Amino acid sequence: MAGAIASRMSFSSLKRKQPKTFTVRIATMDAEMEFSCEVKWKGKDLFDLVCRTLGLRETWFFGLQYTIKDTVAWLKMDKKVLDHDVPTEEPVTFHFLAKFYPENAEEELVQEITQHLFFLQVKKQILDEKIYCPPEASVLLASYAVQAKYGDYDPNVHKRGFLAQEELLPKRVINLYQMTPEMWEERITAWYAEHRGRARDEAEMEYLKIAQDLEMYGVNYFAIRNKKGTELLLGVDALGLHIYDPDNRLTPKISFPWNEIRNISYSDKEFTIKPLDKKIDVFKFNSSKLRVNKLILQLCIGNHDLFMRRRKADSLEVQQMKAQAREEKARKQMERQRLAREKQMREEAERTRDELERRLMQLKEEATMANEALMRSEETADLLAEKAQITEEEAKLLAQKAAEAEQEMQRIKATAIRTEEEKRLMEQKVLEAEMLALKMAEESERRAKEADQLKQDLQEARESERRAKQKLLEITSKSSYTQSVNSSTTALPTDLSSFNLISESLSFDFKDTDMKRLSMEIEKEKVEYMEKSKHLQEQLNELKTEIEALKLKERETALDILHNENASRGNSKHNTIKKQGVCEMSAPCAVDPGTTCL
Repeated sequence: MAGAIASRMSFSSLKRKQPKTFTVRIATMDAEMEFSCEVKWKGKDLFDLVCRTLGLRETWFFGLQYTIKDTVAWLKMDKKVLDHDVPTEEPVTFHFLAKFYPENAEEELVQEITQHLFFLQVKKQILDEKIYCPPEASVLLASYAVQAKYGDYDPNVHKRGFLAQEELLPKRVINLYQMTPEMWEERITAWYAEHRGRARDEAEMEYLKIAQDLEMYGVNYFAIRNKKGTELLLGVDALGLHIYDPDNRLTPKISFPWNEIRNISYSDKEFTIKPLDKKIDVFKFNSSKLRVNKLILQLCIGNHDLFMRRRKADSLEVQQMKAQAREEKARKQMERQRLAREKQMREEAERTRDELERRLMQLKEEATMANEALMRSEETADLLAEKAQITEEEAKLLAQKAAEAEQEMQRIKATAIRTEEEKRLMEQKVLEAEMLALKMAEESERRAKEADQLKQDLQEARESERRAKQKLLEITSKSSYTQSVNSSTTALPTDLSSFNLISESLSFDFKDTDMKRLSMEIEKEKVEYMEKSKHLQEQLNELKTEIEALKLKERETALDILHNENASRGNSKHNTIKKQGVCEMSAPCAVDPGTTCL
């Protein structure tokens, strides 16, 4: 009895010890993950789990976003997950997104995973037209997106139509021009071919460097009203707070940089911005919902903290990450150089092999022709020998007939003819016999000469046969040499494969001199990038001029018109803010640390 009670008590305690859990689904820009979370977990516990799963260390840019009553909200780190106004149905869905944006992507984004997540998010915002991008810049950005996905351009692989299923341009840009998909693909491919040699992370960084100069990049917009009830838009970004006209999200009417704001506070739905310069009036506005005010304040605090961090020395963690990133970049660069050398060696070996195979085929053809010529020479020699033999026999026969004629003449001379008539007839016959003998002698001599000539032809034919055999022997020896060279050349890729295995086992030892050299190379790349910027701008202007004739003016949006007006005046994102009083990056921030908000 006591044992049964003890077992029930231990089972009850074990049941109480098992924590209650719920399922959470996390959606990133390119994947979805599900986790089993404890009921007592706070937002930071779930956020840290997601970051560890992704291998992300630059956590300060990101957050977990959810939607409640058509309003965007972010998971608070110090509050329990289930204490938020999240849906009760499982799995509870959050979106892992960038909450804050860098001022300079190239300098601030260290990890490759951070760059990749920013690239995917900014690309989607441009395609969804949440960030306005002019047509010519859209084509350039599309070419970098293609480079990041497909690697180096290869005309044998990337044939016409290979981008037909890709979403690369905003629909607004496509509808604005009388251009077919093939025409857009042709212009994107022309720039894509110029990006040869860039790795995926490099192409994505080039994309972000161009996108960060767009006016709407990194800006969160909120509908507000001023004290007079005028409808306005509040924009919060990495540089400060900006006030926009509702119809113009490109050019702010007034800007408050973070280092010129003394205090930000809100009471119920009223927000107050107090500038550092007390001569400037306090700016007050109202938002539609209290939840929106809380979100604005979150974004203000986060962006202000990052603004201050950028103007201080990097923390030890960031320094370590940057050092690791430099070493990784150097290692990847050395690996790319090694692979490029191996590729070049393989291509040279293949070219050499093809040349030797071509030469071998040529030698085989020459050997075949020489063999045929030899066979013809042998046949000709046989025919000439047979003809010479026949001629020689004819000459012997003629000589025999001439001898018989001579004997007949002697016999006739020896015969005495008694009468004069017989003598005359005999003389006539003797004369005829002499003429016949003379003719036979001439014919015999001619036949003898012909026999000599045939013998000479036979000798020349045999000499030609001897030369043909000698040439065939030379060609046969060359073919053997070529095959041996070809076999050694064909074996070259096998050697290269073993070289790959040996190379992969090597470790990289980065010394101070290597890092100094790398620093010099990075500085050189910056100078080259500045030189290329002018060329890039010229290309953008050329494309703009080229497609301008195909534009449908009646389809221009309000943002298109505003962008063209800003471009004609020479206004850009940065110089507009500078005109409105943004201090230099090195200026100290004078936000009151004693306030409760910032």
